[in-house]
Amino acid sequence: MKATIERVEVFGVEVPLNGTFTSAGVSKQAMKCCVIRLTASDGTIGISSIEPSATAKSPGTAPELLVALRDRIAPAMIGQDPRNIHQIIAKLDALVPTQPGAGAGMEMACIELASQLYGVSMATYLGGAKDTTVQFNGWVGMLPPEEAAAEAVRWLKAGFKSTKVKVGGGVQADADRVAAVRAAVGSAMQIRIDANALYDADTSLQLAKLVKPYDLQLFEQPTAKGDIEGLARVRRQAGIPIMADETICDHESLVAVIKADAADYVKFGIKQAGGIMHASRMLATAEAAGIPCVIGHGFGLDPSTLAEIMLSATSSNVLAGLECVGPLKMTDTVTTTRLDISNGSFTLPDVVGLGLKLDEAKLEQYRFKK
Repeated sequence: MKATIERVEVFGVEVPLNGTFTSAGVSKQAMKCCVIRLTASDGTIGISSIEPSATAKSPGTAPELLVALRDRIAPAMIGQDPRNIHQIIAKLDALVPTQPGAGAGMEMACIELASQLYGVSMATYLGGAKDTTVQFNGWVGMLPPEEAAAEAVRWLKAGFKSTKVKVGGGVQADADRVAAVRAAVGSAMQIRIDANALYDADTSLQLAKLVKPYDLQLFEQPTAKGDIEGLARVRRQAGIPIMADETICDHESLVAVIKADAADYVKFGIKQAGGIMHASRMLATAEAAGIPCVIGHGFGLDPSTLAEIMLSATSSNVLAGLECVGPLKMTDTVTTTRLDISNGSFTLPDVVGLGLKLDEAKLEQYRFKK
């Protein structure tokens, strides 16, 4: 008997963070997320979560995605076959063309449900893991040099082999921070820097000149989101590999970056790509263009994090050092078990779907209405 979607539940949760986090100039102490649970006609359950970025604007904020999921998407999913993911994606793209995050969350839940129905892990559903162990990337905020160095050493001692250093608060302060981190970790860690689109091309080139001696793995988003020409100029002149992040928002923008020869690496997450299948296709496009990918988003609950881990494991074009590290920033989870990536690596479990179940008490504890 064909199992169809019989029930759609959508929860808005706000989970506290381990302190105050600043990304792209925006600070926050809690993360608003949307959590989805689908129940099929045979009782099988599929789940997902989706988390807007720190700089999300209307109509892509968590409360707005929650409304879209409940009012427009949920009714349209009743009676659908979650195994026909192409049909699901076409329906979602038509329903919420300006809110791809909502579509991505529902598509993830459908794929998790389909994986459950097939009795396989999400990684197997996506074609199988090429490597069952993945590595993660640490992060160092815009801290004074001594504090930044100490933070990098903590990541190194925990087992992380690479870390990101946030820049964008002033060229000399950035350079001092990077110098302190390199001196503290020596050659034991790869170092990435991330300007989060806070600089223009000229300023980033000034910074690149100062930090070039510190053997950086890459310089992430050194220009404004829409400045592909500036991104390409920094790539030509900086002498440091360049990664596009904020500039990548879908398949079309990825192709634009490739055509402009503007990046050595590209970064995106499932929500950023508009869904798991969109992200998988973007991985293939980048690989065909000879551009490695970094996968992940900075803030995420266990379901979306594990989905990005499983997606990453299916491609040999994903750079070691995933940036889906949200669970390390959260004080809690909404699943019955917590995802542990605290030592900088993770081995894919032998599970069906994501292998996670939602915790009813936690969903209620952290619930927000709108």
